[in-house]
Amino acid sequence: MGISFYEVSHSYPGLKKKETVDAIKNINLNINETGEFVCIVGQTGSGKSTLVQHMNALLLPTTGYVDILGAKITPKAKKNPKLKPIRKNVGFVFQFPEYQLFEETVLKDIVFAPKIFGMTATEATARAKEVASMLEISDLLDKSPFNLSGGQMRKVAIAGILAYNPSVLLLDEPTRGLDPKGQREIMDMFYELYTTSNKTTIVITHDMDIVYRYATRVIVMKDKEIFFDGTPNEVFGSDIYKESHLLKPQILSLIDYLNEKMGYNLKYEYKTCDELIKALGGIINE
Repeated sequence: MGISFYEVSHSYPGLKKKETVDAIKNINLNINETGEFVCIVGQTGSGKSTLVQHMNALLLPTTGYVDILGAKITPKAKKNPKLKPIRKNVGFVFQFPEYQLFEETVLKDIVFAPKIFGMTATEATARAKEVASMLEISDLLDKSPFNLSGGQMRKVAIAGILAYNPSVLLLDEPTRGLDPKGQREIMDMFYELYTTSNKTTIVITHDMDIVYRYATRVIVMKDKEIFFDGTPNEVFGSDIYKESHLLKPQILSLIDYLNEKMGYNLKYEYKTCDELIKALGGIINE
């Protein structure tokens, strides 16, 4: 099982009477329940967030249907299955963390969802403290979430989802509001979680360095449709990224520069500057 779209479109009411505006169109897609680290990219307005909001039934399709881990979601809300099991198994971290925070303290906020999904108060508290330690926010547990910085709020929102351990993670711009060090730490944490638990992770991002470094699969949205679905090397090793108005990852731009200006013949096989420096050291010492 996984998350599958079958001819899914979604539209919103327009400004004029009976007018509709397409948000996504004719989506056919399958994402496995385990083993994928998917980045969804595209220009603002291309349909990324609308697509992901269908993956845990925050939005219902206008036409077509979505199968979420065996639960069929159709346009007819009354015929849809109960959504609580879907929300338990598919966790969503919103782009704006303040949308998810509402309790008096950080600890109460983190334990809220685990208790809703069946943990005892003791179990939820223990799990919240474990996740807070993982995210290095243990010192914030007694504070109000609304007195935190944007980056701290982001980590609290992430902790609230990780605490109930969903099968699939949906992350809408998870590094928003974090400094470069915090961005790297958060993405390394998600990637380690993916590699150790085989938990499928789906990330919306505008950062092509994140895409190239972490993704096993890239879905490119353009004009409300899926323009491309493949590997990072297929996207950035061709004109696909240009046609989609995406930037080239910095590491690949550096490799291009070294090949062009320094006469190297480096391949697109290095994910980080450390890997590239190590390779260059080997070449120089030959």
